[in-house]
Amino acid sequence: MSRKSSFPPVIDPDVRLLVLGSLPGERSLAEQRYYAHPRNRFWHLIGLAIGRDLEPLEYSQRLDALLDAGVGLWDVIGSARRQGSLDAAIREAEHNPLVELAASLPRLRAVAFNGATSARIGMAQLGGIGLSLVPLPSSSPANAFVPLHEKEKLWSGLGEFLR
Repeated sequence: MSRKSSFPPVIDPDVRLLVLGSLPGERSLAEQRYYAHPRNRFWHLIGLAIGRDLEPLEYSQRLDALLDAGVGLWDVIGSARRQGSLDAAIREAEHNPLVELAASLPRLRAVAFNGATSARIGMAQLGGIGLSLVPLPSSSPANAFVPLHEKEKLWSGLGEFLR
């Protein structure tokens, strides 16, 4: 089982909302881009929060649109051993320095967690530093037990941190 690593954070000093996943899946690692699996609903869901359809855009344009809206991306796990893409298979996780990143973002108001693993790890690190912490249902196709309309409602609420 090989060790897999997260990507660098997508941030700038104007980030007001940081969205944290757990660790990129196989497809994302192969393509070296966040949320590359075509059935992952991340780009649709975060597009609702910023009021922009991101799915037709090229990857670099999606990232630019997020930053323009004040949204940054990263993962709670810096590296881990994992076979496949499921969070349940993560072993020997080393966490990213979330507190340090948050402290470097002067306009940061909230951190949203894409899924239960991200929330469990991230909330333990970031609790008590004065930010709104928002656990969300995972955008992954593996999380089929939460209907899309419910995910849309919850993810859309992130827009309040961008106004």
